[in-house]
Order: sequence, then C-alpha cells, then structure tokens
Amino acid sequence: MTNHISIDAIVVEEYRIPSDTPGIDLHVRNKRHAGMSRFVPETTIVMVHGATYSSESLYDVPLGGFSFMDYLASEGFDVFTVDVRGYGKSSRPEVMEMDPALNPPLIGTDVGVRDFGSAVDFVLRHRGLAKVNVFAMSWGGTVAGAYTAANPDKVLKLAVLAPQWLSERPIPLDMGGELAAYRLVPVMNTLQRWLGTAPEHARATIIPQGWFEQWAMATLADDPWSEAREPGKLRATNGPIQDIRDYWRAGKPYYKPSDIQVPVLLLHGEWDIDVPIDLALAYFQELTSAPNRLWIEIGEATHMALLEKNRMRAFRAISAFFREAYTPE
Repeated sequence: MTNHISIDAIVVEEYRIPSDTPGIDLHVRNKRHAGMSRFVPETTIVMVHGATYSSESLYDVPLGGFSFMDYLASEGFDVFTVDVRGYGKSSRPEVMEMDPALNPPLIGTDVGVRDFGSAVDFVLRHRGLAKVNVFAMSWGGTVAGAYTAANPDKVLKLAVLAPQWLSERPIPLDMGGELAAYRLVPVMNTLQRWLGTAPEHARATIIPQGWFEQWAMATLADDPWSEAREPGKLRATNGPIQDIRDYWRAGKPYYKPSDIQVPVLLLHGEWDIDVPIDLALAYFQELTSAPNRLWIEIGEATHMALLEKNRMRAFRAISAFFREAYTPE
C-alpha cells in the first residue's frame, strides 16, 4: 500500500464560529474531496486536539506531502477540526496577554467540552445532520469522551488515541510546582523528550528526516504573539494540567467511560509514556456500555504517533473503523 495520496482535489474551508462566551470565537477547519456532494453522519468527522498543541499542529501539517486531514479527505471523509479557545487560531482570553503568574490556570476541561460542543453543533447545522463521528487524542480524548458520554444522540462513533485515565504515578505533562495561567512551551527543544520516549535503537528513525522541523515551524506559526516575545516558544494553557491534579492523579474520573454508548476505537502507541499501556487498558476495560469496542496497539510509536513514521497504521485503522457499517441494535 502506498504512503502517498493526491491532495489536488481536496477542498479547504475555514470558519470562525461563536462559542458560548461573548467575544470568544472558535476556529474550525474543514477538508473534503472536491467531488463530495452527499453529506452523511458515517463520513463526517469532528476532531479536537490535546493539552499543548492545536488541531492544525497535530492533524494538518503536510508531512511527507500530506496530513492526517488530507488522508481522511482523500478517503472520502468530510473532516472538521476545532481549536478550543486559547489554542491555535481560536480567540485567546485577554489574560493570555498578561504575565501568566498573575492568573490561575486557564481553560480547564469543562471549557474544552463546551467549545467542542459548539463545534459539533455547528457541523450538525452546517451539514444538516443528526450525528457525527468524533476523533481526539490525549487531553482531547477526555474532552471528546466526556462530550460523547453526555451526548449519545449526537455521536455515531468515537475514536481516541491515548486518552487520559487515572494514574497513581506522576504524569509527564505535569512538571510540578505552582501552576500559572499558561506555560511557554519551547517547541524546538521538545525533540529530545519526544525521541527519549522511544528505545535508543529507534530514535534515529522514528521521525523521518525533516518532519520535526516542518512540524515545529507550523506549530510556532500558530502563536505569533509568543513568537514576537519569546521566540521559539508557544503558549499553552494550564487548565488541563490542573485537571490532572484534581482528577486523574486524585483518583477521580472526570467522566465515566461506562457512560459512553457508541462504538469506540482506542489506539495506543507501544512507546507512549504519557499514557502507559496499563492506563490505556484500564480505560478500555471501563467502556462497558459501548456496543462495540476495538483496541489497536501501534508498534514502534510514541504519544505522537500521528506524526511519526508509522502514522499510516493509525490513519488506516481510524478510517476503517469509521467506514465499517454499524447498525444499532
């Protein structure tokens, strides 16, 4: 099977939609094949990002000539992504213009769920649909999982990559110490940590040559405010980290996976240290109300599997899961 696709016939549209907060707009991106004229829930996907990087950074940097969004569009899907407020091209609260130490952690999971809900409602209205498919990773898995649990009437299927779950061990995203409103992430310096989660023998090849630099430049372009003041760094809100402390490390689930009543695909990378395999297994075992659940373990992949050499394993699995016919009993 080829790892190349044609993106010439892919249509890209950008939207700014209102959130539930006056003055806060959300950025929504859509990609689909130019010839697509029939819109149905089975081929419609809404995606949301994790706790640090935007949806464009994770899902739409054309590594090797095409992105995850490009792949899904080429497979016949109508794909939408949303940036939660404070991320990417969505509005950033005014306090993100200030010294982060002056305010408490911003944009907790409650806000993420509300913003994701605004995006889903927009897509449902825009396409005249009753339901959509949902994909998310990491913190986004909590956002999407909680939304799906509360809104089974709006979600057809849910796919998650490395979703958060309860942990008795420290979670790498939380570096400790007092949390400010947001943190400054040194994007170019993340390569060492990224590679460090893989075995030494794989570090030279897990990210194809040039991909990290291309991804990092696209990611930094998402936050020109930071680039002008703290070159090479990206603002990321600390609300998700506060929620790690309040929920996942405190033994209190933010939501109950057993409340999810739609088919679920769980993907996990073999070398993921942010969500170790025992956490992923514990989460999977909680999906007791899902009428169909599937686990796919991606060999030789980290938490950032969608941006690595084996990304096509994840791409194809997600496409196949959403493509498979499902008839509720």
